[in-house]
Amino acid sequence: MAINEIHNLIIKYLNDELNDSEKDFLVNWLNNSENKAIFKKYIALNSSLNYNSQEFDYKEPLKRALEKIKSENTKKSRKTVRLTTLLKYAAILIVVVAAGFYFSKNNFNKTSTPKIVNDIKIGTDKATLTLENGTKIALEKGQVFNSENVKSDGEKIIYNSKSTDVKASEKITYNYLTIPRGGEFYIVLEDNTKVWLNSESQLKYPVAFAKGKTREVELLYGEAYFEISPSTNHNGDKFKVHTQQQTIEVFGTQFNVKAYKENEEIYTTLAEGKVKVEIDGITKMLKPSEQTTYNKTTKSINIATVDVSYETSWRTGYFSFTNKALVEVAEVLARWYNVEFHFENKALEQFKINGVVSKDQNIEYFLFTLKNIENITYKIKDNHIYIK
Repeated sequence: MAINEIHNLIIKYLNDELNDSEKDFLVNWLNNSENKAIFKKYIALNSSLNYNSQEFDYKEPLKRALEKIKSENTKKSRKTVRLTTLLKYAAILIVVVAAGFYFSKNNFNKTSTPKIVNDIKIGTDKATLTLENGTKIALEKGQVFNSENVKSDGEKIIYNSKSTDVKASEKITYNYLTIPRGGEFYIVLEDNTKVWLNSESQLKYPVAFAKGKTREVELLYGEAYFEISPSTNHNGDKFKVHTQQQTIEVFGTQFNVKAYKENEEIYTTLAEGKVKVEIDGITKMLKPSEQTTYNKTTKSINIATVDVSYETSWRTGYFSFTNKALVEVAEVLARWYNVEFHFENKALEQFKINGVVSKDQNIEYFLFTLKNIENITYKIKDNHIYIK
């Protein structure tokens, strides 16, 4: 069974919607230890629950997990919210930790479900490709573009591997891929390096890499997840990623870089392998699950261990937040939905959010959730959201 079908089964499991044959399949699938690990990670990411896959019991899908959450969180601050919106089901599980209160899918009836009347569009696959001669090509979902060395189906863009090597002495030509607010895109470079680009991002890269030279790209701004084709596949040629004030030397690995122009910090998070981060002459080696935070003003560099699945969930259909201020959450959502947030009540900017939000739902589900759990009111006018 394909991974997306497994994904849907787990969603149905969480909502107690499995039929008998699906239950039997999921139980058998979990007999494999690797599948158990996938299941446990998935539940942790998409439910924000410390769920133990070894205790799996499809007859009581959330009962014990909810009881555990309520008992563990009784003593915590009421200002912490666990918010989970499950992909494509608009099912919301929220735990307000002090009161031990939660909404489940069944709590949202016809009278309590928000009536969606806004015209805010959910983000989608779109980008602008700028060719070496300056020509700009709009790439949108459902539209096909083909040229001699590149093709796109509107969701991804793939560069063809050259049949003949580019010599080190030859001039390297560059393309730019620009992702607007409300967009995302996926690119496969000529050396088979894969890059996922988040909203409001721009990548500069060679049409083809020169043999015998370091392969180099530049994330001019924004956020990107890199899966680098290892040097062993390219005669030892190194790979470097440049951002505004740092250089990342890569050793066949996967990592995430968040470097928005308006933000004070640049974050580099290692998922697999090894990278060397160089900033202002200072070099830091990262191990998996480590993240560097570089402050562009103070020039300070910190290294911390993080949950990589939360830091990179944006590329798999979710936004994950751990103790994030609402103003920071609003910044992320503003890019994806191409909206502007206005906090009329400034005190709410620091309201803390923990949880996972699906990127495939209307933004009003998130806003309606805030209204229910903390009586935070909002108004939507065109593409402006006012938090009161």
